Amino acid sequence: MSHPAPDLQRIVTEIADEMAQRTDRGDVASYIPELAGIDPNQFGLVVIDADGQVAAGGDADVPFSIQSISKVFTLTLALGMVGDRLWKHVGREPSGNPFNSIVQLERERGVPRNPFINAGAIAVTDVILSGHQPREAIGEILRFMQFLSGDSSIVIDETVAASEKRTGFRNTALANYMKSFGVVENPVDFTLGVYFHHCAIAMSCRQLAMATRYLAYSGRNPSTGLSVVSSERARRINALMLMCGHYDGSGEFAYRVGLPGKSGVGGGIIAVAPGKASIAVWAPGLDKHGNSHLGRIALEALTKRLGWSIFGV
Repeated sequence: MSHPAPDLQRIVTEIADEMAQRTDRGDVASYIPELAGIDPNQFGLVVIDADGQVAAGGDADVPFSIQSISKVFTLTLALGMVGDRLWKHVGREPSGNPFNSIVQLERERGVPRNPFINAGAIAVTDVILSGHQPREAIGEILRFMQFLSGDSSIVIDETVAASEKRTGFRNTALANYMKSFGVVENPVDFTLGVYFHHCAIAMSCRQLAMATRYLAYSGRNPSTGLSVVSSERARRINALMLMCGHYDGSGEFAYRVGLPGKSGVGGGIIAVAPGKASIAVWAPGLDKHGNSHLGRIALEALTKRLGWSIFGV
């Protein structure tokens, strides 16, 4: 494996060391029983540059539950299947509400505000499921993640998926509410089964940073030359991540970090420095918005030191 530029590896190592010393770690996602027992003292950071060189620090190779980070990849898949027809099922605006809120669905006739809140991701999952059996749809999503990361060892944590199903009362309510408006077309149990499974995919920071590369380089992997999406679609997915990728903390993330990104309640965050790098960070403790507390702090430090904010240095 090629080695990163000394400055990049040094900065990643320094940030990982700094995060290891911090005592303000946030709280793990206790409402999902299988995530409640995760050690909050873990931290990983990986940056992959345009040459495919990997700078890694901390627990970079420890798999964790990617949770809502999977919504970026299911959005990519659904757009590949139905194109802009997807936007009949889900909007493109920030919600300003928590990730599992039902409030806007009532006012907006069952159409979720964006693909990255839970209701929006359930609607996107329903589109992927159409014409498939649930097991086939789950397999397709998993194979897509394996393809993007170049790693066939990636699996779904069935224990986490079962835990989410047992406690997913709010997600069930969201899906049923959308079903009442015809936004969800498949049987609710089928759609939720696929949704819980793709949220339960387990990946490391290294695998996630690799899977995200296409969004940093106009829709293609610069190392293989393989195109995943058009440059226009990659740009638009990045725009949605910047506006909506961190729920009701999206504005704060854009203000502090200045990169498109997507968080998950497993403590992971992916981020994109267009033309420069793909990034994944993991720290299980969450802030009040359900985003990784130390993950955001680490990404803010990274963009400051490297001058990578899309808004300029």
